[in-house]
Amino acid sequence: MNATSTPATSARAIAETFGRAWMGGDTETALGLIADDVVCDAPSGRIEGLAGYRKFLEGFLPMLTGATITKVLGDETSAVIVYTTHTTFVADLRASDYLTIEDGKITYIQTVFDRLPITEARRAQQG
Repeated sequence: MNATSTPATSARAIAETFGRAWMGGDTETALGLIADDVVCDAPSGRIEGLAGYRKFLEGFLPMLTGATITKVLGDETSAVIVYTTHTTFVADLRASDYLTIEDGKITYIQTVFDRLPITEARRAQQG
């Protein structure tokens, strides 16, 4: 962070607020940081627009039983959140979100995680 940025508007601060909000179940705070024309590239495919991202997030949160942020790194225009989620189907799913931020809003999200633990959990359920 350089001398002209403030913690309230830096990409790192926005990313951390976003991550803590959705991990804590505060959908409205998280979505308030998302641009209307956001694009999210996730392992399940591309999600476009705030309404699409809302549906994605609201579909995931009921399965979330806990989450821990490992690290947030960022500069003036982008940030990365490294975290672990605990869900009803996978106890320990490590992931990261790369975020691009413009004018205080998240415009792009790239979510990365290994889908193998999810596949293995589904196989175990099926017997």
